[in-house]
Amino acid sequence: MRVFRSSEDLASAVGEHLGYSPWIEMPQARINQFAEATGDHQWIHVDPEKALTGPFGSTIAHGFLVLSLIPSMLWDIFTIEGAAMQMNYGCDRVRFTSPVPVGAYLRASAQIESVQHTAHGITVLTRAIVERQDREQPACIADLIALIVFES
Repeated sequence: MRVFRSSEDLASAVGEHLGYSPWIEMPQARINQFAEATGDHQWIHVDPEKALTGPFGSTIAHGFLVLSLIPSMLWDIFTIEGAAMQMNYGCDRVRFTSPVPVGAYLRASAQIESVQHTAHGITVLTRAIVERQDREQPACIADLIALIVFES
């Protein structure tokens, strides 16, 4: 795991591939919990019987479920020490490039794309690519922005 301790450390890593998270499984229970939390009960996500005859041959994870797992996967790749606050600031670009069927295994890779100083701290734009273990095409590509405030 890569550890960053300052905005200078982060800036020196721009463009560098930081590694991969461990593989995690996408079980139906997680998909169902996300459907319950968001109210998105579309059959391609929550009806395994009907999904067998659907376009993917099984239920698939919500794209936004995959996106929501990226921060925890990134924590397995790198961490920032000495920050008084770290928070999600937004996304510049998100693409769901292939479906994630139930039972699939996913991992993320990370690369810091930019570090910008702001009036409130620094913003760090990280490109995360979520891969499926059994497929060459990624499941999701997302440019995530975090606001980091270092302790004085």
